[in-house]
Amino acid sequence: MNCTQEDILESTADHIRNLLAGDSSGHDWHHIERVWKTAVTIGRGESADLFVVQLAALLHDIADWKFHGGDEEAGPRAARAWMDRFGIDEPTIEHVCDIIASLSFKGAGVATPMCTIEGQCVQDADRLDAIGAVGIGRAFAYGGHKGRAMYDPAVPPTPHDSFGAYKKNAGPTLNHFYEKLLLLKDRMNTSVGRQLAAERHRFMEQFLEQFLAEWNGQR
Repeated sequence: MNCTQEDILESTADHIRNLLAGDSSGHDWHHIERVWKTAVTIGRGESADLFVVQLAALLHDIADWKFHGGDEEAGPRAARAWMDRFGIDEPTIEHVCDIIASLSFKGAGVATPMCTIEGQCVQDADRLDAIGAVGIGRAFAYGGHKGRAMYDPAVPPTPHDSFGAYKKNAGPTLNHFYEKLLLLKDRMNTSVGRQLAAERHRFMEQFLEQFLAEWNGQR
Protein backbone atom coordinates (compact mmCIF):
# COMPACT_ATOMS: atom_id res chain seq x y z
CA MET A 1 0.00 0.00 0.00
CA ASN A 2 1.50 3.32 -1.07
CA CYS A 3 0.57 5.79 1.67
CA THR A 4 2.15 8.94 3.01
CA GLN A 5 2.96 9.24 6.70
CA GLU A 6 0.03 11.63 7.03
CA ASP A 7 -2.30 9.05 5.45
CA ILE A 8 -1.07 6.36 7.82
CA LEU A 9 -1.54 8.54 10.88
CA GLU A 10 -5.01 9.60 9.80
CA SER A 11 -6.06 6.00 9.15
CA THR A 12 -4.58 4.91 12.46
CA ALA A 13 -6.40 7.63 14.38
CA ASP A 14 -9.69 6.66 12.71
CA HIS A 15 -9.10 3.00 13.53
CA ILE A 16 -8.36 3.62 17.18
CA ARG A 17 -11.25 6.07 17.51
CA ASN A 18 -13.63 3.39 16.26
CA LEU A 19 -11.98 0.60 18.24
CA LEU A 20 -12.31 2.39 21.57
CA ALA A 21 -15.75 3.93 21.02
CA GLY A 22 -17.95 3.50 24.06
CA ASP A 23 -15.14 2.72 26.50
CA SER A 24 -15.95 3.85 30.05
CA SER A 25 -12.80 2.68 31.82
CA GLY A 26 -10.72 5.79 31.20
CA HIS A 27 -8.91 4.13 28.28
CA ASP A 28 -11.10 5.68 25.60
CA TRP A 29 -10.30 7.60 22.42
CA HIS A 30 -10.06 10.87 24.36
CA HIS A 31 -7.22 9.39 26.44
CA ILE A 32 -5.42 8.38 23.25
CA GLU A 33 -5.96 11.82 21.73
CA ARG A 34 -4.57 13.60 24.80
CA VAL A 35 -1.51 11.34 24.89
CA TRP A 36 -1.02 11.87 21.14
CA LYS A 37 -1.10 15.66 21.44
CA THR A 38 1.11 15.76 24.52
CA ALA A 39 3.63 13.34 23.02
CA VAL A 40 3.92 15.51 19.91
CA THR A 41 4.47 18.61 22.04
CA ILE A 42 7.21 16.88 24.03
CA GLY A 43 8.65 15.28 20.89
CA ARG A 44 9.07 18.58 19.12
CA GLY A 45 11.06 19.95 22.02
CA GLU A 46 13.23 16.85 22.09
CA SER A 47 13.84 16.69 18.31
CA ALA A 48 12.30 13.22 18.23
CA ASP A 49 11.09 11.33 15.16
CA LEU A 50 7.49 12.52 15.22
CA PHE A 51 6.22 9.74 12.95
CA VAL A 52 7.39 7.12 15.45
CA VAL A 53 6.11 9.21 18.37
CA GLN A 54 2.67 9.57 16.83
CA LEU A 55 2.32 5.94 15.78
CA ALA A 56 3.32 4.74 19.24
CA ALA A 57 1.00 7.22 20.97
CA LEU A 58 -1.94 6.27 18.78
CA LEU A 59 -1.35 2.52 19.09
CA HIS A 60 -0.20 2.28 22.70
CA ASP A 61 -3.58 1.01 23.97
CA ILE A 62 -4.68 -0.89 20.86
CA ALA A 63 -4.77 -4.09 22.97
CA ASP A 64 -4.01 -3.19 26.59
CA TRP A 65 -3.01 -6.20 28.70
CA LYS A 66 -5.54 -5.08 31.34
CA PHE A 67 -8.35 -5.96 28.94
CA HIS A 68 -6.72 -8.98 27.30
CA GLY A 69 -6.29 -11.44 30.14
CA GLY A 70 -2.97 -10.00 31.25
CA ASP A 71 -1.31 -10.81 27.90
CA GLU A 72 1.66 -8.44 27.72
CA GLU A 73 2.23 -9.24 24.04
CA ALA A 74 -1.31 -8.41 22.91
CA GLY A 75 -0.54 -4.73 22.33
CA PRO A 76 2.69 -5.09 20.34
CA ARG A 77 1.13 -7.94 18.35
CA ALA A 78 -1.97 -5.93 17.40
CA ALA A 79 0.12 -2.85 16.62
CA ARG A 80 2.39 -4.84 14.30
CA ALA A 81 -0.58 -6.34 12.48
CA TRP A 82 -1.99 -2.86 11.92
CA MET A 83 1.29 -1.35 10.71
CA ASP A 84 2.07 -4.29 8.41
CA ARG A 85 -0.90 -3.43 6.24
CA PHE A 86 0.73 -0.12 5.27
CA GLY A 87 4.12 -1.55 4.36
CA ILE A 88 5.90 0.44 7.04
CA ASP A 89 9.59 -0.42 7.20
CA GLU A 90 10.62 -3.06 9.73
CA PRO A 91 12.89 -0.81 11.87
CA THR A 92 9.99 1.61 12.42
CA ILE A 93 7.60 -1.22 13.25
CA GLU A 94 10.11 -2.71 15.69
CA HIS A 95 10.68 0.70 17.29
CA VAL A 96 6.96 1.33 17.79
CA CYS A 97 6.35 -2.18 19.12
CA ASP A 98 9.27 -1.87 21.55
CA ILE A 99 7.82 1.39 22.87
CA ILE A 100 4.40 -0.18 23.39
CA ALA A 101 5.91 -3.22 25.13
CA SER A 102 7.98 -1.05 27.49
CA LEU A 103 5.51 1.76 28.12
CA SER A 104 3.43 0.61 31.07
CA PHE A 105 4.07 1.07 34.76
CA LYS A 106 4.75 -2.41 36.15
CA GLY A 107 4.90 -1.90 39.90
CA ALA A 108 6.59 0.38 42.43
CA GLY A 109 9.61 -1.89 42.63
CA VAL A 110 9.96 -2.49 38.89
CA ALA A 111 12.15 -0.30 36.69
CA THR A 112 10.67 0.59 33.29
CA PRO A 113 13.48 2.27 31.36
CA MET A 114 12.75 3.61 27.89
CA CYS A 115 15.75 3.41 25.60
CA THR A 116 14.85 5.97 22.91
CA ILE A 117 13.79 9.60 23.07
CA GLU A 118 10.67 8.72 21.07
CA GLY A 119 9.69 6.18 23.70
CA GLN A 120 10.45 8.62 26.49
CA CYS A 121 8.14 11.22 24.93
CA VAL A 122 5.24 8.77 24.66
CA GLN A 123 5.84 7.30 28.12
CA ASP A 124 5.83 10.77 29.68
CA ALA A 125 2.66 11.73 27.82
CA ASP A 126 0.88 8.55 28.90
CA ARG A 127 1.94 9.00 32.51
CA LEU A 128 0.90 12.64 32.53
CA ASP A 129 -2.61 11.53 31.59
CA ALA A 130 -2.61 9.26 34.65
CA ILE A 131 -2.08 12.12 37.11
CA GLY A 132 -3.66 15.48 37.89
CA ALA A 133 -7.38 16.16 37.58
CA VAL A 134 -7.86 13.92 34.55
CA GLY A 135 -5.80 11.18 36.15
CA ILE A 136 -8.00 11.26 39.26
CA GLY A 137 -11.10 10.94 37.10
CA ARG A 138 -9.58 8.10 35.10
CA ALA A 139 -8.53 6.23 38.26
CA PHE A 140 -12.05 6.20 39.65
CA ALA A 141 -13.56 5.40 36.24
CA TYR A 142 -11.31 2.34 35.98
CA GLY A 143 -12.00 1.34 39.57
CA GLY A 144 -15.73 1.51 38.92
CA HIS A 145 -15.29 -0.44 35.70
CA LYS A 146 -13.55 -3.21 37.69
CA GLY A 147 -16.07 -3.11 40.54
CA ARG A 148 -13.54 -1.88 43.10
CA ALA A 149 -14.28 0.06 46.27
CA MET A 150 -13.30 3.72 46.30
CA TYR A 151 -11.47 3.34 49.59
CA ASP A 152 -11.18 0.87 52.43
CA PRO A 153 -9.01 1.91 55.40
CA ALA A 154 -8.62 -1.77 56.32
CA VAL A 155 -6.82 -2.51 53.03
CA PRO A 156 -3.41 -0.82 52.93
CA PRO A 157 -1.58 0.04 49.70
CA THR A 158 0.93 -2.52 48.43
CA PRO A 159 4.26 -1.50 46.82
CA HIS A 160 4.35 -4.29 44.23
CA ASP A 161 7.82 -5.65 43.55
CA SER A 162 6.97 -7.53 40.35
CA PHE A 163 4.78 -7.03 37.30
CA GLY A 164 2.97 -10.26 38.09
CA ALA A 165 1.99 -8.99 41.53
CA TYR A 166 0.96 -5.62 40.10
CA LYS A 167 -1.28 -7.27 37.50
CA LYS A 168 -3.08 -9.25 40.20
CA ASN A 169 -3.82 -6.18 42.31
CA ALA A 170 -7.51 -5.64 43.05
CA GLY A 171 -7.33 -3.15 45.90
CA PRO A 172 -9.48 -0.03 46.38
CA THR A 173 -8.97 2.83 43.95
CA LEU A 174 -7.45 5.17 46.51
CA ASN A 175 -4.61 2.67 47.05
CA HIS A 176 -3.68 3.14 43.39
CA PHE A 177 -2.55 6.67 44.17
CA TYR A 178 0.09 5.38 46.57
CA GLU A 179 0.96 2.30 44.52
CA LYS A 180 1.43 4.18 41.23
CA LEU A 181 0.12 7.70 40.63
CA LEU A 182 2.13 9.54 43.26
CA LEU A 183 5.29 7.78 42.03
CA LEU A 184 5.06 8.97 38.43
CA LYS A 185 6.39 12.50 38.99
CA ASP A 186 9.84 11.14 39.75
CA ARG A 187 9.77 8.75 36.79
CA MET A 188 9.41 11.35 34.05
CA ASN A 189 12.06 11.26 31.34
CA THR A 190 11.94 14.76 29.81
CA SER A 191 12.12 18.30 31.11
CA VAL A 192 8.62 19.09 29.83
CA GLY A 193 7.30 15.92 31.41
CA ARG A 194 8.85 16.80 34.76
CA GLN A 195 7.50 20.34 34.63
CA LEU A 196 3.93 19.29 33.86
CA ALA A 197 4.04 16.40 36.31
CA ALA A 198 5.02 18.65 39.24
CA GLU A 199 1.83 20.71 39.00
CA ARG A 200 -0.41 17.68 38.52
CA HIS A 201 1.28 15.89 41.41
CA ARG A 202 0.52 18.81 43.76
CA PHE A 203 -3.13 18.70 42.70
CA MET A 204 -3.34 15.00 43.55
CA GLU A 205 -1.83 15.63 46.98
CA GLN A 206 -4.44 18.31 47.64
CA PHE A 207 -7.20 15.99 46.47
CA LEU A 208 -6.07 13.18 48.75
CA GLU A 209 -5.86 15.52 51.73
CA GLN A 210 -9.42 16.72 51.08
CA PHE A 211 -10.74 13.20 50.36
CA LEU A 212 -9.35 11.71 53.58
CA ALA A 213 -10.51 14.67 55.67
CA GLU A 214 -14.04 14.31 54.33
CA TRP A 215 -13.93 10.53 54.74
CA ASN A 216 -13.03 10.96 58.39
CA GLY A 217 -15.68 13.64 58.94
CA GLN A 218 -13.15 16.42 59.50
CA ARG A 219 -14.45 18.75 56.77
